[in-house]
Amino acid sequence: MEETIVRDEALVKKAEEMMEQQEFGERRLTGIPYKITFLIAIAFSCFQMYTAFFGVLTATLQRSVHLAFAITLCFLFYPLSKKSKRKTIPFYDFILAAAAGGVVIYIAIFYEQLVQRIGDPTPVDIVMGVTTIVLILEASRRAVGWPLVIITGLFILYGLFGPYTPGILAHRGYTFRRIVDHLYLTGEGIFGIPLWVSSTFVYAFVLFGAIFERTGAGEYLMKLAMSLVGHTRGGPAKVSVVASAFMGTISGSGVANTATIGTLTIPLMKKVGFKPELAGGIDTAAGGNGQLMPPVMGAAAFVMAEFLGIPYLDVCVAAALPAVIDQLALLGAVHLLSTKYGFKGVPRAQLPRFIPTLTSGLHFLVPIAVLFYALVFERLTPLTSAAMSIGVAVTIFVIRAVMISMGLIQPEQKGAGRPQTQSWEPLKDSLRKIVDAMFNAGKSMAAIGVTCACAGMVVGMVSLTGAGLNMTNILVELSFGNVYLAMLLTMIACLILGMGVPTTPNYVIMATIMAPALIAMKPDTPLIAAHLFVFYFGILADGTPPVCLAAYAAAGIAGADPFKTGLESFKLDMRTFLLPYMFITAPQMLLIGLDPGIMGVLEASWIFITASIGMYALAAGMQGFLIDDDKWYERIILLAVAFCLVKPGLYSDMIGLAGFAFIYFLQKRRVGAHGTVAA
Repeated sequence: MEETIVRDEALVKKAEEMMEQQEFGERRLTGIPYKITFLIAIAFSCFQMYTAFFGVLTATLQRSVHLAFAITLCFLFYPLSKKSKRKTIPFYDFILAAAAGGVVIYIAIFYEQLVQRIGDPTPVDIVMGVTTIVLILEASRRAVGWPLVIITGLFILYGLFGPYTPGILAHRGYTFRRIVDHLYLTGEGIFGIPLWVSSTFVYAFVLFGAIFERTGAGEYLMKLAMSLVGHTRGGPAKVSVVASAFMGTISGSGVANTATIGTLTIPLMKKVGFKPELAGGIDTAAGGNGQLMPPVMGAAAFVMAEFLGIPYLDVCVAAALPAVIDQLALLGAVHLLSTKYGFKGVPRAQLPRFIPTLTSGLHFLVPIAVLFYALVFERLTPLTSAAMSIGVAVTIFVIRAVMISMGLIQPEQKGAGRPQTQSWEPLKDSLRKIVDAMFNAGKSMAAIGVTCACAGMVVGMVSLTGAGLNMTNILVELSFGNVYLAMLLTMIACLILGMGVPTTPNYVIMATIMAPALIAMKPDTPLIAAHLFVFYFGILADGTPPVCLAAYAAAGIAGADPFKTGLESFKLDMRTFLLPYMFITAPQMLLIGLDPGIMGVLEASWIFITASIGMYALAAGMQGFLIDDDKWYERIILLAVAFCLVKPGLYSDMIGLAGFAFIYFLQKRRVGAHGTVAA
């Protein structure tokens, strides 16, 4: 049966422009400026691919070259202000780009001499260090706005004026020279762990995602989601959730997920009855949720493994169950909304069939299978695994293009059909797409690189001043020693600190400042539980008004008010707010402490079932609908049921299941009495 659902090309173009503006700056370069940025971005990707395939340089050299490329591109892609020119690059930005790249590459050129004088910098070193710090702050401001810059600036000022801060915040203070030396010349500041992960596997996975998307895999995953759930109640909204979960395995950008998927699902949601703000809110929530899905988690999984000193697989195993439960909960919330308001699905006749769709794009799944096999079974490093996957993806893409060019297969189907006339245009087009993916990866990493350097300065000031211990003392005092109040305060701090900050530096800041304080409040907390707690709320900050960048993209596609779209997204995200609390109070949710045998499998299965029902009850309580409109007391009971079921425990599970069954049959009886057809 022929598919009749197609994307609106004008809407796709609009979404691409919004994504370009939010992710890669607002400039629309042409002519020589475009060629200059293009060549630098391609050189950036070539450098990263070379080190991924043939081995990274020494730590400082790898990081300095990476940052030199990133900060140079940042000044070329991102304008000084909204009033700046869009189609060209002012002369002062060329000067800033050259200066920024020069002061950073200074580290690589004079590496051996600088190593010998760490702790005793020369006046030239100080000038270079100050210039680097100022230019990183300015590049970060252009790329992601003021929040990260303000946070970093406050920590630097805290290092300078420590003796003058009140009470438990006070420390002995450090000279300007010492701070610059610590941030610029040691491995604990600008060139610390955040920049290390950015310069290795973060770039590799961004490039893998860019290549994967340009090969048409995103479109394939979208069609697969349409064939699975498009016909159900509120089908387009469920497609948005499922497709975002699929895309979350290869993309760490909530904005990119939202814009890419929303071009198809938002118009369809509006068509079946969803209001524009609600359609945009669902797409925003779904796009953000994709970053919580292993195996990539916006590259935070690899950073977390590096921070905690544990195998990457352990992070994936711990994060898997909550991520799946959260996705099912969002599906449940969408289903309840659709049932409550009578939204229908897309007619089967307009949808692709599942089996033909699945088989038509199996070649897209091979690179993901290779990635999974390399990471999980061979236990290779993330960088090596990503390099292998990139190689496989490019090879399959090129071979397929050659076969199409030779007329051996049709462009949209495998093997079947009448051979077409030989033409090398498909191969040329494929090679152009690979180069375009390298360019896009360079553009994406410009912002990620400088923000990771900025996050490194925060980490450096925390290690220099002992701010982590002070944060712990503050948390203990404000919470009066109460763990639950401490978790609430940590959540609020993460939501504030994470606004507008990309996933990787977002997690780095949370792990440096907030996670140690939370662990100090509850010393028996597994380290990974505390880190996942702050990671979840850092990601949720992206969908929390007033910043919520992804909501602006969704609102633009839906033709809705961005703030109202953000509020709708926030309402849907509220169901996720419960899960991280369970990481701390019940680590079994993360499969920690379970029996390694069959009993452990059974316990994990039971946790999955009861927690999923609990999250569904939470959605029902918040939406005010289960199989009928909730009475006020039914909403209270459903919320209590959610708390009982999400936290693992035999007695709480029994109480929760009994409460859920009570409300379900109570409403079912009421539905039968007034003749309403339940879903």
